[in-house]
Amino acid sequence: MLFKNKKLWLCLCVALTTLLSTSNAQNVADQKTKTGLCCKKDNCSAYLFVYFTGNQKEEEQIRFALSDDGYNFKALNHDKPVVSSKAISLTGGVRDPHILRGVDGKTFYMVVTDMVSANGWSSNRGMVLLKSTDLIHWTSKAINIPDVFPTEFGDVLRVWAPQTIYDPAAKKYMVYFSMLKSTAGDYDKIYYSYVNKDFTALETVPKQLFFSPDNKACIDGDIVYNNGKYHLFFKTEGHGNGIKKATADKLTGEWTLGDKYLQQTTSPVEGAGVFKLNNSNDWILMYDMYTSGRYQFTRSSNLEDFKVIDQDVTMDFHPRHGTVLPITTKEANRLRTNWTTASDIFESAQSTEIRKININVDVAAKKVTFPVSTTTNLSSFNPDFKTYNGIEIKPNTAVDFTKGPVNYTIKIAGKTENYSAEAVKNHNPVLNGFYADPEILYAEKTGKFYIYPTSDGFTGWSGTYFKCFSSNNLVDWNDEGKILQLGQDVTWANRNAWAPCIVEKKINGQYKYFYYFSAAQKIGVAVSDNPTGPFIDLGKPLIDSKPEGVKGGQTIDQDVFTDPKTGKSYLYWGNGFMAGAELNDDMTSIKQETLTILKPDNTFREGTYVFYRNGVYYFMWSEDDTRSVNYRVRYATSTSPLGEFTIPQNNLVIAKDKDAGIFGTGHNSVVQIPGKDEWYIVYHRLNYPKGITQGDAAGYNREVCIDRMEFNADGSIKQVTPTHKGIEPINLK
Repeated sequence: MLFKNKKLWLCLCVALTTLLSTSNAQNVADQKTKTGLCCKKDNCSAYLFVYFTGNQKEEEQIRFALSDDGYNFKALNHDKPVVSSKAISLTGGVRDPHILRGVDGKTFYMVVTDMVSANGWSSNRGMVLLKSTDLIHWTSKAINIPDVFPTEFGDVLRVWAPQTIYDPAAKKYMVYFSMLKSTAGDYDKIYYSYVNKDFTALETVPKQLFFSPDNKACIDGDIVYNNGKYHLFFKTEGHGNGIKKATADKLTGEWTLGDKYLQQTTSPVEGAGVFKLNNSNDWILMYDMYTSGRYQFTRSSNLEDFKVIDQDVTMDFHPRHGTVLPITTKEANRLRTNWTTASDIFESAQSTEIRKININVDVAAKKVTFPVSTTTNLSSFNPDFKTYNGIEIKPNTAVDFTKGPVNYTIKIAGKTENYSAEAVKNHNPVLNGFYADPEILYAEKTGKFYIYPTSDGFTGWSGTYFKCFSSNNLVDWNDEGKILQLGQDVTWANRNAWAPCIVEKKINGQYKYFYYFSAAQKIGVAVSDNPTGPFIDLGKPLIDSKPEGVKGGQTIDQDVFTDPKTGKSYLYWGNGFMAGAELNDDMTSIKQETLTILKPDNTFREGTYVFYRNGVYYFMWSEDDTRSVNYRVRYATSTSPLGEFTIPQNNLVIAKDKDAGIFGTGHNSVVQIPGKDEWYIVYHRLNYPKGITQGDAAGYNREVCIDRMEFNADGSIKQVTPTHKGIEPINLK
């Protein structure tokens, strides 16, 4: 139909446009309200990550971290608790924190599992409800389900992972959680209850929200609202384990179960957490890979298809089951101001010239040391500190560090502190980042040095890939990238990528590189035509069990050595035992008849390394545990690659230097400068300066160093003093 009255047509168009615009705006606002994303006056521009860190009682506490982009998170309060579990819980520990913004935009609600895991996984009976208006000060109430609902749930065995969401139909906050009753044959199901106005009590008897009979137990539920539907992410157990999703038009169901698993890993997972990226239509699904000791982040535009984004995510902490809440700039600044210290400001330095993990802040002496690259122009150097409202540092421009320490003034929430700072060009650590168990190779084919380390920094030594670094001078190292990925390039193992070694062999006139590595406590081998790869895995383990008669220890920490006298190659391995065997000519199998259990003294733990000098075979190994400050290297000598050992009276090669703050010096390799009797030891140490404060975590936050190694006239090794300065560049010409 055509309108003859143009004015009427125009009015109808304007009215329709206004109506649609208003409707869309209301839908957006309604969606934000239902998902707890509504920041009212100030748009969300940052993210708050709430989490706990482990199964020790001191780790079962609430911690906070912040991010400006949803990808790069930094712990607040130096990764220490922000709320005391002892003050809020019945058990003394809390886990699985979930945080929600209220529909008023300014009140925050948090719920946590009231539990100490040391008491058993079926030891808890309740949760803690928390409420705040500033994210800093929290009121709380512990809820014990059997006490509140003795008739219906007096026989509850456990109450796990509570979360909360606003139900617009009931106009109340709902708490949903998994419970297991003692009824024979029962399994974990997700229940819900409504909370009173003050968020201090459950006012309705818990009802079943969701269960999946095909998958048995359902735990760790997380609900978000998107495009008119509620999406419930949960973990299934009992008949296929992983993360699935169900959808519903209203919170209380009915729920429609999706048929696929959403995690993008074959490792066990739990604690799914979903949050929407600010100023984007995309969502993040993250989950705790609890046996791997790390989180995985994935991204999706439709809450159905997720892509791994781990390569873009950074965290300076190791979270367990937590959640992320979008927050405003004002809220983020308030959190930073409350928990930021002078150390945080100095450690926020953004300059790419700085080795950030080695910044040393001496709070007592009010001194700071910035380790910088050898090419840094110290006459005009800007550390480039990151500041926020309520936090100032002066100067925050380029200054001259060549004339001595620079004075800095820091003001946090009105309190002023003065520090002096220096910039130093140390060469240790030689690799920028967390790496360990370094193997070094001089390649005749390229005339370069290569380091092959364990990729470190993963909780519980849970790294899954290997990298390579190259250098012309032993000081300046180039990252050559990943050369082998477990689960992808290596199909027979997907965990614990440890302690590689490599050998260069000339076969039929062509150079070949045989790369031996530990994975899932087995030993594999991959082959390449170049020292940087690509490497092709054998397709199966080279060694997958301990030698006959060996009961303890692990099949790890291999070393490969080619005898310059005979050209024969040998493989050594073992933690708790030292085994050795000659390799066949194919370099991918061993001569079983040559397998020998070698016998160092009782200081041997792991990390065998063998080299040859002036007719003598030197066997080196690491003593103690890699988490220990006393981890160190000892040696013995022999007259053959599989012979008896002679152990010198003083056989210590390298150990801690307490005065220098260097600890845990071990698992080494050695390199000789071609054509010279000039030797260097390559080893790892605990991170400086924080390793000494990290407890067991120091053992998987290690860094690689190089120092000169010298010999006495009788061939004995002089004890090496580990240094921060390191060595000067080597000239191979």
